[in-house]
Order: sequence, then structure tokens, then C-alpha cells
Amino acid sequence: MYQRTESQMIMPGDFFLPFGGKLAEDNRWVLLAQMIPWWKLEEKYAKNFKKSLKGQKAVSIRVALGALIIQERLGTDDRETLRQILENPYLQYFLGLPEYQYRRPFHPSLMTHFRKRLGGEILDEVNEWIALEESRKKSESQDQSDDDDYQSGGTAAHTSDESAEQQPQQMELTNEGELLLDATCAPADIAYPTDLSLLNQAREKLERIIDILHEPERGKTRKPRTYRERARKAYLAVAKQRRVKPRTMRKAIGRQLRFIARDLRIVSGLAETSGLTRLPRRMYKELLVIQELVRQQQEMYEKRMHSIPDRIVSIAQPHVRPIVRGKARANVEFGAKLAISVVNGYAFREHLSWDSYNEGNTLQTAVENYRTRFGFYPKAVLADQIYRTRDNLRFCKEKGIRLSGPQLGRPSADQQEQKKIAKADAAVRNAVEGKFGEGKRSYGLGRIRAHLQTTSETVIGLQLLVMNLEKRLRVLFLPILQWLFSKLAVRSLVSP
Repeated sequence: MYQRTESQMIMPGDFFLPFGGKLAEDNRWVLLAQMIPWWKLEEKYAKNFKKSLKGQKAVSIRVALGALIIQERLGTDDRETLRQILENPYLQYFLGLPEYQYRRPFHPSLMTHFRKRLGGEILDEVNEWIALEESRKKSESQDQSDDDDYQSGGTAAHTSDESAEQQPQQMELTNEGELLLDATCAPADIAYPTDLSLLNQAREKLERIIDILHEPERGKTRKPRTYRERARKAYLAVAKQRRVKPRTMRKAIGRQLRFIARDLRIVSGLAETSGLTRLPRRMYKELLVIQELVRQQQEMYEKRMHSIPDRIVSIAQPHVRPIVRGKARANVEFGAKLAISVVNGYAFREHLSWDSYNEGNTLQTAVENYRTRFGFYPKAVLADQIYRTRDNLRFCKEKGIRLSGPQLGRPSADQQEQKKIAKADAAVRNAVEGKFGEGKRSYGLGRIRAHLQTTSETVIGLQLLVMNLEKRLRVLFLPILQWLFSKLAVRSLVSP
């Protein structure tokens, strides 16, 4: 059962503090609470619940999303997030509580359910609401100034019918703003995978599965022999070496594959007699993943190759795939590949996939999304070389968009001018690299600690949302800082 609670906003002065005083209206959490359109979110969040008067009252959208935003902003785990909320009245106000309370508003285990319920689509909409709010205010102020010019212009405001008919066409063809595009990998929180370590982990899990399946027959039949100690010694003999020859590694992988094949035959035999119902759901899923993992490893071993489509690199997170990035620090990363666009300092998620893809294919979709958000095409798209395909160049030319980079064909006469433009574009395009650095250093984009695919996508969406909220906060505080600096400058001039 879900009960709507965000029909009326609680002001900071109405928040009751039992120890006296009141909340500061310029606090960052108070300002953040006023930025987010909670009432719009409640319409979408309520659809996840059945319309019934029975059952326990569900946690409101403001508490659910607010707790996740606090967690991503502070970089804490589930339990520490609840401790911070319990100790800070500003965080409790951000969650929509009417007064400061000494008990936790929910159990830490509910944080996982919040991440499941708030999918990527809802967070993308919230992100766009917040990021587009400032541009909407700018357009309203611009329209107001245009109206003033219109009224002061007098007879210049009276246009012909022909110009009025041409105006919609001109609005359709106008291009404004710049669109910055780039992609990165959001690495998952997994150990660096190797073929030998994955096979050893799979073998150990199979041995635990055998122990559980044989437990009802203990004392009745003889337990199948798994040679676990011998397999463990064979693994450590190679894993402890600093440098392993390819021939030695191949021999070790072959031995582990044979041990695992024996364990799988034992599991198959025990499943026929006692069934797999004794296994917990998590172990049953791991058994299915191990079977696919062994099939892939066996195929690579027989064909003497090191890559295969949809390669599994983690048994606990089978959705994670290797992403080749070619960076100096790590040539291959393991996680989700994220393509974003940056407009006026705000980040929008354009594409997210756990499989590797060519980010150049996302340009046309990102341009159309730009038009949907702002009502016009961008004047320029600033991206790196991989986006400069012939299809993208032809698309941008048709839409009147300048795509950054050198022109195709022979060098033109204004080659020096083009170099200046390319240098200026590269300087502006650094903003998207700065967004990636901000997300990975400050908000956890460099290591996604969620385990499930859905919750990992939710965490990535939350990090983009938090970055845009921080951008809005900086915009709000900028006039205050300018006013303070002006006061300090005047005081320094007046003082002897």
C-alpha cells in the first residue's frame, strides 16, 4: 500500500527541532530538497504498488530517492547512510520528515529495494527535469526581454503576414548551443579476472554444491570423491608464481577443467537422485553460470584462443563484460560502457550497455535527443575522432551542424583557421572529460559497488543525477560569492 505524501512542501522553518533553533534556509540539503520535483516523481513511483488499503505502508518516494542521493553524495554504504541520517537534522529534512526523530526511518536492507524500484528510466527523467530547469528559466527571461523589446519597438512590432508565415520555418532551421559527446567505462567492483582464477572459483563452488546435495545421503551412501585437496595444490603451484610461462598456464587450465568436469558429472548424478531443490536460489544461479563459464573456457582451451563472445568474467556478476578502452592505465576494463552528452555543464545519459559497442553510433541519437530536450538542433557537436564517420558527417551536414575535427579531402586555403577552431573545440571538449573525472573521483563512478545489473544501472543514473544537482548548487551560490567578493574589494579600497 502506497500513500501520497508530497502534495505540500515542508518549509525549513516548519521543521521541528526538539533541542531548539531552526534550519538554515541556505543549507545545501535544504536547497537540494527544493530543486527536486517530488510530486512528479510520486506519480511514477506509485505505479509500482497495487491499489489496496491493506498491507504495510510503503516508504515514500522522497525517503527512497533521498536516501540514495545521500548515499551517493557522501560515498557511504547502506548502514553508514542510515547512521548519517539519524545524526543530521538537515538530512532528515531532505527526506521529508516533519521533525527531527531519534529512530531510523527505515531498515538498511530496504536500500537494495529502493535501487530495484527506482530504475534507470525514472532517474533519467528526474535528471532531465533538473538539468532542463535552468535552461527553461533562461529561456523565460530571454522571452521577457524580447517582449520588452517588442513593446518598446512600436511600429517595428507590426510585421507582414508573409514574415509571420516564414517565422516557424526559421525556428525549425535554427541551431543553437554545443553538444559534447564521449564514452567511458564504469568498472564493476570485481577482482581482476584470469582464466585460472575463475576456474578455481568455479571448482570451489561446485564442491560446496556437492556437499549440500550429498547431505541427505550422509551415512547411507559413500560420498563421491572430488580430489579437492589435489586440485587446490595444483592451482596454488601456478598462482603463486610471479611469471608463468604460457605452456605452464595452459597445462594448469587443462587440469582445472578436468577437475571441474568431474565435479559437474557428480552434481548431475546427485541431481537425478535427490534433485536440486536443496540448493539455495543463489547457488542454483551460480551453477547455471558455472556451466556456461566452463563451456566458454573449454572452447577457448581447445581452439587456443583468448576471446569469445559474451565472455563471463565474474561468477557473482555474470552480466559484466570486458570493455577494451586502450588506456595507459588499463587496456581492458570490466563493467558497463556509458555514453553521455554534456550541455551547459549538465550531463545526460545517452546509452548504457554491458556489452562493448562503437560509441560513434550514438551520435545521431544524441543529436535527436538534444532536439527533443531543447527544441532545436545544436550548432556544433564536439567529439573525438571515433565519431567522425561518413554517416555521421553526412547527417550533421544535413542538419546544419558542425562536427568538430578536420574536414575530409584536400587541405583548404584556410588551414590555419581550421587549426585554431580545432584547438578551441578540444579545449571546450575537455568539459566532458572533467565530468568523467568528477564522477569517478567524487561520486563512485570509478567503482560500481552494486552487484545486480538493475541496481548497478540505478547507481550509475544516481551518480549523474547527483553531479547535476551539484552543478545547480554551484549556479545558485555563484551570485552570493560574487556579492561577497565585491564587498571585500570595496572594503579593501576604502580601508587605508
